Amino acid sequence: MARVLFIVSGATYWVLKDGTRYATGYWAEEFANPYKILTDAGHEIVVATPNGVTPNVDMMSLRPEMVGGNDNALELEAVIRSAEVMRRPLRLSDVRLEDYDGVYLPGGHGPMSDLAWDADAGRLLTQQLTSDNPLFIVCHAPAAMLATRIHGESPFKGFDVTCFTNEEEEGVGLAPMAPWLLETDVQEKVGVNFSRGPIWEPYMVEDRNLVTGQNPASAAILGNRMLEILK
Repeated sequence: MARVLFIVSGATYWVLKDGTRYATGYWAEEFANPYKILTDAGHEIVVATPNGVTPNVDMMSLRPEMVGGNDNALELEAVIRSAEVMRRPLRLSDVRLEDYDGVYLPGGHGPMSDLAWDADAGRLLTQQLTSDNPLFIVCHAPAAMLATRIHGESPFKGFDVTCFTNEEEEGVGLAPMAPWLLETDVQEKVGVNFSRGPIWEPYMVEDRNLVTGQNPASAAILGNRMLEILK
């Protein structure tokens, strides 16, 4: 049995260009699908957040029209309700990576608000990347790569990476109001080699011990890849 650390945003809102607070958090299926895949296989999940705050699900991610119907929404909600680990997260500052076999970061707009600037998140991602142990990051969670920069340089520079695209951000209507765009900044400020698939379709990129997914639909394929690697 493997032990996997889920680094989850603790944000409840993201401040937009005009100063308004956009309600957010983690995206339901990006937590629930990998969580269910791994726990059904007998693996243990531990959750850590900035300051140990209880993660907040983005309620939009539980709307039936966002997840392919009412049954899917109810299933995601049931998984989240059953996940006791989400109610007693560790502080990121207390995490010892040697206690875990892999690390996973789900997205939602939450990481754009907190993990992108969190020194502990940056330290843990750097340690995990350089340890050669598996690191899985999906959708908006590559925002945390920005926190790995020291004097403008990130260890993720030159890695092949995908993330939520500018086109998808336009599709949800946030691009004009966003203070920054993830696809743009991971290339310009982190220096990754970016690639993408069609919008809303599953797309995964694997480069050494780093595996990234483009969007919510990619979370399940990352979960299955985790299962293969952790066996």
